[in-house]
Formats: sequence, structure tokens, C-alpha cells
Amino acid sequence: MTKRLIFLGLTIFPVMLLAQDEERFQCALDELTRRIEIFHEPGASVPCEVHYFKDTEAPGEREVLWRATSEEGYCAAKARELVEKLKETGWTCWTPSANASGASPADDTEALTPAEEIEIPEADNPG
Repeated sequence: MTKRLIFLGLTIFPVMLLAQDEERFQCALDELTRRIEIFHEPGASVPCEVHYFKDTEAPGEREVLWRATSEEGYCAAKARELVEKLKETGWTCWTPSANASGASPADDTEALTPAEEIEIPEADNPG
């Protein structure tokens, strides 16, 4: 029992210490969406992990694609490589802002404001 708790602690505890990095990506192709997020310890760039989410097919599930314990920039480079591969196969990818609602850059309807209504005078019709 003690060995199981130690093993569980060694496998789960490091993930709990990881915080989400500012670098994350979202990609879409037709009705499918993907997220790529980099997690690392607060205040340090390593160790880090690149997490991959298939939000439309497997909501709430994630896959850890890469980990680095000592090489600075490894996770960011691998995440960018994946984004480039997705783009090459037709996906549209972007970096969501911290306050974004998850809308893609092509969907800019939230940025639109109604035009000011103006009254157009009717032309005098002589006849």
C-alpha cells in the first residue's frame, strides 16, 4: 500500500506543480478543434510539458506529447512544430488572447459595433 502511494505521489504530484504557460494555441478544421498548451513549474521554463487536447472528439481529455526536464525552449519549439504541421495539412491555428472567448480570428463579430443610424432624405420627385 505504501509503495502504491509513493508511486502515485511521484506520478501525479509533478503534474499538479505545473502551471499553464502563456504560450498556447488553438486550431480548427471544419467542425474539429485542437488545443496545444505548454505547462511548466511557476517561475521556471523547465521542467515543462506540451499538452494536446482534441476538444470536439474527446472533451476534457488531454495527451502529454512531450516533456523536458533540462532543455530550455524545448516545449515551445515542439508546440510550434506541431502547429506548423497542422497548418500544412489545412488547419487554421491562432494564439488565443487571455481574455478571448475562444472565437477564431475569422470570427470577428464580437468586434463589430452597430453603425450610427442616419436619416436619408427622400429625393423630391417632380412627377
